[in-house]
Amino acid sequence: MLRIAVPNKGSLAETAAEMLSEAGYTGRRDSKDLYTVDPVNEVEFFYLRPRDIATYVGSGALDVGITGRDLLLDARMPGAREVESLGFAGSTFRFAGRPGRFTDVQDLQGLRVATAYPGLVDAFLDERGIAVDIVPLDGAVESAVQLGVADAVADVVSTGTTLRQAGLEIFGPVLLESDAVLIAGPQEADGTETLLRRLRGVLAARKYVLIDYDLPAALVEQAVAVAPGLESPTISPLRDPEWVAVRVMSPRRDVNQVMDALYAIGARAILVTEILAARL
Repeated sequence: MLRIAVPNKGSLAETAAEMLSEAGYTGRRDSKDLYTVDPVNEVEFFYLRPRDIATYVGSGALDVGITGRDLLLDARMPGAREVESLGFAGSTFRFAGRPGRFTDVQDLQGLRVATAYPGLVDAFLDERGIAVDIVPLDGAVESAVQLGVADAVADVVSTGTTLRQAGLEIFGPVLLESDAVLIAGPQEADGTETLLRRLRGVLAARKYVLIDYDLPAALVEQAVAVAPGLESPTISPLRDPEWVAVRVMSPRRDVNQVMDALYAIGARAILVTEILAARL
């Protein structure tokens, strides 16, 4: 059986469980369960702390797992590798310090940097030849400067409001753009390719919709220029020989603009349908 590590709590857990369910897998029914088996799909699920997943997968104890790219890099497990971005739980890592004190990461040389991701920050600075004293913290990193524990911090930034409220200013380059990823261990296990194909199908279903519409046959080329689809639209004849029915996949985020453009060309009976699952 394929052994899959799944986040047991935190921002990754709920969406990861939803994706696996949409991919056809049966996970735990009780949030307290740490282990469950899906005999139909021949997989075992192990529910672990997101921070520990890269360690279990990288060591070969488990085959694959879902965790954050930040946690994968912070773990520094040589056997663990990113297989696919899953497109949720996005975050950005930046440096911050007292306003006016820092303009570049070189200014951190010899100073103290507090972070909940010591491995990630140390690797980033080491690549640039910057030696600092890493202060590992498990939370409330933004308070470290005010309390005198560190000279600067490296933390997740969304709007920057939390850092500003702590009297800090962002500086230097982005350390990392992170999101949830599927990771695998040193050996590819049976069932990994099926899992990956299914998760890609879920991502496609979330990204695209189906658009159906009727159109005068003479206007097909104009309509295809507006909505070309992934490969080529499906075009079917209607009872009226001058009209055709068209079906095409289109990016979800653009669907209303595409509908407007198709209507302006001459398309009618334009319908949009959700995609439940896909294999592309």
